[in-house]
Amino acid sequence: MDASIVIISLPAIFRGIGLDPLAPGNIGYLLWMILGYLLVSAVLVVVLGRLGDMFGRVRIYNLGFFIFACASVALSLDPLKAGAGALWLILWRIVQAFGGSMLTANSAAILTDAFPARQRGMALGINQITALAGQFLGLLAGGLLAAVDWRAVFWVSVPVSVTGTVWSYLSLRETAAGRRGRIDWMGNLTFAAGAGILLAGITYGIQPYGGSATGWGNPKVLTGLFGGIALLLLFCFIETRRAEPMFHLGLFRIRAFAAGNLAALLTAIARGGLQFMLIIWLQGIWLPLHGYAFEDTPLWAGIFMLPLTAGFLVAGPVSGYLSDRFGARLFSTTGLIVVAASFLGLLTLPVDFSYGVFALLLLLNGIGQGMFSSPNTSSIMGSVPAEYRGVASGMRSTFQNSGTALSIGVFFSLMVSGLASSLPKALSSGLTAHGVPPAAAAHAASLPPVSTLFATFLGNNPIEHLLSSGGTLDRLTQAQRSALTGHRFFPELVSGPFHHGLTIVFSVAAGMALVSAVASALRGTHRPAEPSPSPPNRPRPVAEQREATRRGDGV
Repeated sequence: MDASIVIISLPAIFRGIGLDPLAPGNIGYLLWMILGYLLVSAVLVVVLGRLGDMFGRVRIYNLGFFIFACASVALSLDPLKAGAGALWLILWRIVQAFGGSMLTANSAAILTDAFPARQRGMALGINQITALAGQFLGLLAGGLLAAVDWRAVFWVSVPVSVTGTVWSYLSLRETAAGRRGRIDWMGNLTFAAGAGILLAGITYGIQPYGGSATGWGNPKVLTGLFGGIALLLLFCFIETRRAEPMFHLGLFRIRAFAAGNLAALLTAIARGGLQFMLIIWLQGIWLPLHGYAFEDTPLWAGIFMLPLTAGFLVAGPVSGYLSDRFGARLFSTTGLIVVAASFLGLLTLPVDFSYGVFALLLLLNGIGQGMFSSPNTSSIMGSVPAEYRGVASGMRSTFQNSGTALSIGVFFSLMVSGLASSLPKALSSGLTAHGVPPAAAAHAASLPPVSTLFATFLGNNPIEHLLSSGGTLDRLTQAQRSALTGHRFFPELVSGPFHHGLTIVFSVAAGMALVSAVASALRGTHRPAEPSPSPPNRPRPVAEQREATRRGDGV
């Protein structure tokens, strides 16, 4: 919930610290406020899962709750303003993400240790679905709390995290003995650097560079992309030479583990694209067209997206329970087919849709993702030897968190590229038709489309933002100002280019869901792995590999 609550509250947060998030020099603050938490979570969960295997999963989990609580307090007490205030929030969000990563890296492993195989799907299903539902409930909570006070967005984490810290220290006990070993420093360093540089390069790739709407031609971005990939390849080479590696590449010999993580990565990318595109669609177009003020759209966007959360909450535990009896492959694969069908359904909707059909498609998408997530998590965690569950949980979280971060770069770039081809001309002609001087209209139309996109994402009126500088609005008549800054001008202006971008985004998301379904179907049937005395990186005997292939839990 805390990973997403800030997204919807960013306008109030930036107003509170006295910073315009859409000014060209401040877009970096905005991006790091959104992505800093995700980047840290994606990079650190494997390391922290490995430490849980070595020193005790409950110990690392409890320490994570304590760090998370301290960071929540610091965030709510931001004493600074403007850029310094934004940096304070970004840095403490990174600390908060470090504590949160200690929780997410070990939670699935703790549950897998605590529950027998016949109940594991239900337990992991409840855990997984409440986590995913929290991402969407965070949007609703952020809209409600930001209307009260921007600091309330961070205050709400304090009692929860403090209570959770005390509760976990008092109630949780280690159910698996720690397996002491050496820390793989070179593996940790190359993975953290490679993943961090790669994801940061993708983050900056959606910012304009030179005359281009995006920054994929920026030498620094290209250096980050290729440098990150090179470091990750070096990391893989190092891990094959380590007796006690951080990232057990041998686990990918287990078919259920490899296929489940591939499906989780692609599904996370598609889910992230859905979340951000729905926010922009609702806040920037649909809600204003139906009479909602721009400043109220963040709250109502969270409310109108509740069918998605409801689908998660209903399907997750049920599919987890049934997968304990009938296996994960049927439910996870069917769920992904349902997800793909819902994306194709969204493709058929007009920009100004009927909410009943829209809500039904969101419910269908949530049910499909719930059907997939619980059995898939249970399949991944149940397929690995018990002594590697911490690192397996971290690897699973890495794929999921990386997918969310990648989705922002992929889908925002697709949308920005689509807007860049048609929005400037439509904006310039629309502004001049309403009395805006040609020079001012041309200046507004020449600004990066990403600023307009973020304006709709943050619930700001883009036209009012574009024309506020230079006194352009003051020189217009009252009727012209009312028309330009009203509920209909911008949504009607941008609906054509935006729908073109939505078609691309949802088509790609549907394709990813179908590829995920194929990967899920190839997971095979498996029975839970038993503890093994040797690391899975070591080659298994030929007879053992043949037996694993026959069972479907290895290749």
